[in-house]
Amino acid sequence: MSQPDPRGLGPGAVLGILGGGQLARMLALGAADLGVRAHIFAPEPDSPAYEVAARHTIGAYEDEAALASFADAVDVVTYEFENVPAATAAFLAARTPLHPGARALAVTQDRLTEKRFVAGLGLAVAPFEAVDSLADLEQAVARLGRPAVLKTRRFGYDGKGQIKIADGVDLAQAWDEIGHFPAILEGFVTFSREVSVVAARAADGSFAAFDVCENEHRDHILALTQVPARIGWAAADGAIEAARRIGEALSYVGVFAVEFFVVEDKTGEHVVVNEIAPRVHNSGHWTSEGAQTSQFHQHVRAVCGFPLGATARRGRVTMENLIGAQAQDWRALLAEPGAHLHLYGKREARPGRKMGHVTRILPEVG
Repeated sequence: MSQPDPRGLGPGAVLGILGGGQLARMLALGAADLGVRAHIFAPEPDSPAYEVAARHTIGAYEDEAALASFADAVDVVTYEFENVPAATAAFLAARTPLHPGARALAVTQDRLTEKRFVAGLGLAVAPFEAVDSLADLEQAVARLGRPAVLKTRRFGYDGKGQIKIADGVDLAQAWDEIGHFPAILEGFVTFSREVSVVAARAADGSFAAFDVCENEHRDHILALTQVPARIGWAAADGAIEAARRIGEALSYVGVFAVEFFVVEDKTGEHVVVNEIAPRVHNSGHWTSEGAQTSQFHQHVRAVCGFPLGATARRGRVTMENLIGAQAQDWRALLAEPGAHLHLYGKREARPGRKMGHVTRILPEVG
């Protein structure tokens, strides 16, 4: 571990990262650029982040002996995914700084808790109902109508753990399909596009947001991000202000993302909060080449107590995810002028698996 700087950590610090996937890999690379060494803790024997980190520990998130050794070897801990067990977060937080904190995890791990939190800030969300039984589901559908979306409260991403309740869908079958797990029913939002704000908040309360980006999903997986989003200034400002309020209410430290639906009515465009991600985010990958500070450098800056970096764009930017076999086009992408290829080092290209991404920077439109 490094000797502490009276103003915070400095180069030579050791950043502990829970999780060893592509986000941890890119965080470790960003940390190295700033003179910070990454120590990965993950249960998998062959995680992509191990290849680029100074050190890694293979251990279960419930292994307190391994966690204690990990905490002793690092200066600060962060994570690449939001489903870190609460007991793991509490154990580490008692031994070393943990950013973002346990409250951000608790709020965002549970979709119902998250919706109540956001609504409590006075921000727009889709109408929702708690569902703990088939009877609850029937009553919730009666109140919210169809179509609606039934989601498990925990452990859902890339469309997993959710079912669209359209006309004709049998509710008993839908309840069976999600395994009778505690759930939330969300009323369907008619939206024109999906956007997100990736932002950072530091321990001193300073806040910096990247430009609002527009996201296109295919098969519930992010396929394409473009920046700037095709929305008006008022809606963009509203989205960034909503992210600022969420970060402040959580006393958040680090990079996070807020996903929104853009809704248009007679009064104009409005943003409706969909989800919060307490970590660096897929829709922020464009920042690696497209912004003055990447989201990965920004997260390291925030959790280590460094000054936040500038977030200005370097042009119009697109980011395309490479899913499954799409990564096999790496040679053509490397030959494409202006394309910036990132491969995650995963050995097996399964359908639906994120294998890499490519960013492209285009001139601003006059």
